[in-house]
Amino acid sequence: MVAQERVYTAEEFERFANLPENADRLFEFIGGEIVEVPSNAFVSAISITIAFFIKLFIREHNIEGFVTGEAGGYMVFGERYAPDVAFISKVRQPELAQEGYNPNPPDLAVEVDFPSTHASQSKLMIKLAYYLAAGTTVRIVYPETKQVQVYAPGQPPKILGINDTLDGGDVLPGFTLAVKDIFPA
Repeated sequence: MVAQERVYTAEEFERFANLPENADRLFEFIGGEIVEVPSNAFVSAISITIAFFIKLFIREHNIEGFVTGEAGGYMVFGERYAPDVAFISKVRQPELAQEGYNPNPPDLAVEVDFPSTHASQSKLMIKLAYYLAAGTTVRIVYPETKQVQVYAPGQPPKILGINDTLDGGDVLPGFTLAVKDIFPA
């Protein structure tokens, strides 16, 4: 859902997002537009599953870093994104921002696109370009087709199906998760 229909600056976005009437709402700043992040329990369930397995992996392998959900926003080249799941290592950032959007982009971002529409795809392509330019590895999850698109800077994209296994790439080497385990039964 687009909250506004004109191009804004990052400063205008910050003022808008911090208005008292927006205190309980989550927004992204994508390509100069203010976009409200919709609440969706189905997407949240998929996201928490992925976050759980990433958090478990970093804990079991003593990897120092943070796993965040959609409320953990990140600045990416002036844009403001709220990935459904993200990971940032403590090597890159020893502490998370306690207010507003995290100043550094994540090492890994997971975006769950549901329901997938032309508008959501357009916004995702903008985000993907910025993420990759910032060095972020990206996973885009499509519940409707039970596929995951895998993007890493400087590497060709991959499309994983229900019988494939998602891995952590260079960000979380050794991490694996069966694609079928991402989606609710």
